[in-house]
Amino acid sequence: MTVLVASDLDRTLIYSTAALALTMPDPLAPRLLCVEVHEHKPLSYMTETAAGLLTELSADPDVVFVPTTTRTRKQYQRIRFPGRPAKYAICANGGQLLVDGIPDRDWRRDVATRLAEECAPLEEVHAHLLATADPAWLRKARIAEDLFAYLVVERDLVPPEWLKALAEWAEPRGWTVSLQGRKIYAVPRPLTKSAAMREVARRTGATTTLAAGDSLLDADLLLAADRGWRPGHGELADAGWNAPSVTALTVAGVLAGEEIVRAFGRAAGTAGR
Repeated sequence: MTVLVASDLDRTLIYSTAALALTMPDPLAPRLLCVEVHEHKPLSYMTETAAGLLTELSADPDVVFVPTTTRTRKQYQRIRFPGRPAKYAICANGGQLLVDGIPDRDWRRDVATRLAEECAPLEEVHAHLLATADPAWLRKARIAEDLFAYLVVERDLVPPEWLKALAEWAEPRGWTVSLQGRKIYAVPRPLTKSAAMREVARRTGATTTLAAGDSLLDADLLLAADRGWRPGHGELADAGWNAPSVTALTVAGVLAGEEIVRAFGRAAGTAGR
């Protein structure tokens, strides 16, 4: 039996310095492994224990580990996970399916067709973001993989009513809005991690799917999996989001990432027997 493990990355499996949440006394803090370097500086970490658990998990011939992220391909390829390289990876919130690091052209073509049929154009949404965002809190505006748009902001200065108005504007146009850290994402509703996960499950013959994620953009992934986990931080935790098949962890920060990998290992071992 093949078990597919699809995990969100940032603030689920890997953590920036700002997201580590090392609230314990310094002598009790976990040892950390840097798994991403950006512009010659360390950027993202796992605990060494989590790294060891992930190495064991990815070495299991009955497990297909699939990194699943809203990151672009370029951003994803900065990460160096321990263990066996992942054959499949889901990037751009499901818009890109990588096979041995190469984008699958058929998948990308199918995604483009569906977005054109069901959603307002990216150009319209991007223009609206630029027209309504306040320069007082807007730092950057980006388009990712010609699929979705996001803003880098000073989060504490963004008015909640602006976010609410943006979501209300986007909804009838087939788009969703998500706030993650310092980024505000505008993503076409059909662009989902779950659809890409189902495609990988079909290709690999996986009979069981496990997933983890912390943001509203991960909700569909968690609901589509047989079992899911969310950490004790992030959009889903803040909203009190739960589902019967999803375990809501109480631990937050990088230790939540460790607990998620441990849970994956336990569940994969049970499913594989």
